[in-house]
Amino acid sequence: MFSHLTSVEFPCNNLILDLPNMLAPSLLYGLLAAASSVNAYHHAKTINYTVVTGIFQQDDNTTDPSTFDFLSSNFGLINRTYPSDSSYPNRKHATQWQRLAHYLSTLNKKAPRNERYTLFFMGRHGEGFHNAAESYFGTPAWNCYWSELDGNGTVTWADAQLTEPGIEQAKVVNTFWKHLIKDEKISPPETFYTSPLHRCLDTAKLNFEGVPLPRKNPFVPVVKEFLREGISAHTCDRRHSKSYIKKNFPGFKFEKGFAEEDPYWTELFAEPRANQDARSKVVLDDIISNDDSTYISIISHSGEIGSLLRGKLPLP
Repeated sequence: MFSHLTSVEFPCNNLILDLPNMLAPSLLYGLLAAASSVNAYHHAKTINYTVVTGIFQQDDNTTDPSTFDFLSSNFGLINRTYPSDSSYPNRKHATQWQRLAHYLSTLNKKAPRNERYTLFFMGRHGEGFHNAAESYFGTPAWNCYWSELDGNGTVTWADAQLTEPGIEQAKVVNTFWKHLIKDEKISPPETFYTSPLHRCLDTAKLNFEGVPLPRKNPFVPVVKEFLREGISAHTCDRRHSKSYIKKNFPGFKFEKGFAEEDPYWTELFAEPRANQDARSKVVLDDIISNDDSTYISIISHSGEIGSLLRGKLPLP
């Protein structure tokens, strides 16, 4: 899990964003700012992002992502004072998250008209059947043969669902959110976004189902096409139809223009890294341009989250 404070800048709208990102073997969480435009993804303005460091452990180059545990480190939030602490009521009894929320509010109130601070919670899906299959067959055999099949006759990994361990991983995060809200007084996400792939839809649902969110900000995630994993010939990167998603995740909403069938996955085609980074910038800009929330959740993939953060954050 990583955590960072980032700044986004438009010609007329400048944003500074806060990103806590949590990295674990099967879960990647982060706080990041983004801009999102749902239909044509066209924006007249240029948006620049800058990380505000010193808020989360994840933007410290000494943090080891292979051993970092966001569950035991309060999402990586650094125990420190903020310049705004003196104006917080009853600050002696405030939690670190309450003081951070006050700090973000203060920053936004004092920010120029074209600047904004946003905290993103970015989470990777739990273990999927494609992950388990790669571990079982080995990476060379997986990449060269098995990954291009829908399954092996026993297990299906095309648009992979979560394994039982993956389901439990997502439920652990659910419990953690409940603890943070009740005991740490964290400001929970106000809006929710997810990749259209099954493992992320499942993870989003399991992460937030039953979490006591404010009535004005219920868990109604928006499915966004460009939050999907880097597209490859692997069938785990091919999504189900819009009708399938709607039937299996009835409370989820779709961004405008979301196609019935997957318009991007093509057999034996691999998306170049530069292309993925370009569409990741588009979806970030889209979210920031159309969502004025301060606290935003994104459930996606390790590769896609890396792409969203690439060039913006000094990842450990």
